[in-house]
Amino acid sequence: MAETEREAMEYDVVIVGAGPAGLSAAIRLKQLDADLDVVVLEKGSEVGAHILSGAVLDPCGLNALIPDWKEKGAPLNTPVREDNFYMLGQGGKLRVPGWPMPPLMSNHGNYIVSMGNVCRWMAEQAEELGVEVFPGMACSEMVYDENGAVKGVVAGEFGRNPDGTPGASYEPGMELHGKYVFLSEGVRGSLSKEVIEKFDLSAGKEPQKFGLGMKEIWEVDPDKHNEGEVTHTMGWPLGSNAGGGSFIYHLENNQVYVGFVVHLNYQNPHLYPYMEFQRFKHHPMVAELLKGGKRVAYGARAITEGGYQSMPKMVAPGVALLGCSVGMVNVPRIKGNHNAMLSGKAAAEAAHEAIKAGRAGDALDAYEADVREGAIGKDLRKVRNVKPMWSKWGLLPSLALGGLDMWTNTMGFSLFGTLKHGKTDAAATGEAAKFKKIDYPKPDGKLSFDRLTNVSYSMTNHEENQPCHLTLKDASVPIAVNLPKYDEPAQRYCPAGVYEVVREEGKEPKFVINFQNCVHCKTCDIKDPTQNIHWVTPQGGDGPNYPNM
Repeated sequence: MAETEREAMEYDVVIVGAGPAGLSAAIRLKQLDADLDVVVLEKGSEVGAHILSGAVLDPCGLNALIPDWKEKGAPLNTPVREDNFYMLGQGGKLRVPGWPMPPLMSNHGNYIVSMGNVCRWMAEQAEELGVEVFPGMACSEMVYDENGAVKGVVAGEFGRNPDGTPGASYEPGMELHGKYVFLSEGVRGSLSKEVIEKFDLSAGKEPQKFGLGMKEIWEVDPDKHNEGEVTHTMGWPLGSNAGGGSFIYHLENNQVYVGFVVHLNYQNPHLYPYMEFQRFKHHPMVAELLKGGKRVAYGARAITEGGYQSMPKMVAPGVALLGCSVGMVNVPRIKGNHNAMLSGKAAAEAAHEAIKAGRAGDALDAYEADVREGAIGKDLRKVRNVKPMWSKWGLLPSLALGGLDMWTNTMGFSLFGTLKHGKTDAAATGEAAKFKKIDYPKPDGKLSFDRLTNVSYSMTNHEENQPCHLTLKDASVPIAVNLPKYDEPAQRYCPAGVYEVVREEGKEPKFVINFQNCVHCKTCDIKDPTQNIHWVTPQGGDGPNYPNM
């Protein structure tokens, strides 16, 4: 096949992804030098379309980047006023007091926000500074120079047929070249995954760990709404089946974010994370809050949980990884947006110094040093043992020992050193025959809902006449290997109902991929036990369109 010919555009810095990390980098670059040519490429139909809204934001990153953000109208409207933490049983709850918690766990001074709206506002700030922001421009390929350094990306390719051949309306896209390329794709981005593998950036690091976060936005009875309230829970319904927990955030306009996280290192392949989330809403505490309310949105995404010891090397010739492309979530705090912003700022400052010195296409080692030795590294190092403790010893011992370790780390030392994670989440999956199936109650359509109904509330859309972006390395594996050995867990771990095993009388089972349902959470790429599923970027603008809330 002849090589596709494309036009090329030259920039100083090309940024992939208009999330908090990428936009922070773009803003900081233009703050430092208004003459720099900076472009941000976003695969969503608009900035924020693929940002699963609803978070408690530590404003330290925004304070460092735009100190006068209040005067500029940043959408941080709901300060945290009440902080609750509960251990749940099936019918009851036990409140955990705040006094044993280390100071870093306090939400005082933080805000309940829609990160989609925060990113939309940040994009406005970037454009006012002269940054070019292009939504609907998926980046499908890396571009390398003759020496193997990253040179740019291919963006805006449209019109391929389902078999991959160019269709009648095919547009080859463009190559966007930069002195440096920043990858801020979020969790398990396809280009970041390629770069990490090509340059062996994970060598000597612990494997990255992940959780699956699912979230619904509800409008609740005003009498039950408590603006500024933050609640986290652990325990029921997961029990010993998996690690994880919930969050319930009361923002403005009688809206509540209801979320549930399942750690993806669970062993039982019969576990159904989405149904665990739906079951959780029937707990008396949650059911009473939601009774008489209305669900208005749904979404899901993977969360990086490996922390300090799992961060790969962040730089290679011509490229830097930012934010969740590296994995900068503080797991016990359930916060990563502040570190994403700080990483974008640090990458921008390193690139600015390099360009000012006449450099291009080399590794921005100053950025790596800034992340590991500065505020981000200090934030993550204090909590580095919480996740491996939970994985090794379970919920209650890890609460006690993790709390102790965070306290001692706050004072500058650890009794445990740095614990290892061990297996990948895929390798942690056990064989189906060794575990009992789990009986999940049928959704009632009031508090709990089936997957396909909920997916319609994510406003996800994919043009059907395009190549499937969920690719199989070997098409025979789902039925020949995963089904007999693991009861094909893709049927359950996907929170959008993408994967089915279809059985018809007299015929062999068939593995079906309903890629139109995909909400771009990347769980399949992470959890598939044979690592046979490879998520790649679909055509620009496709995917979820999360609401402006």
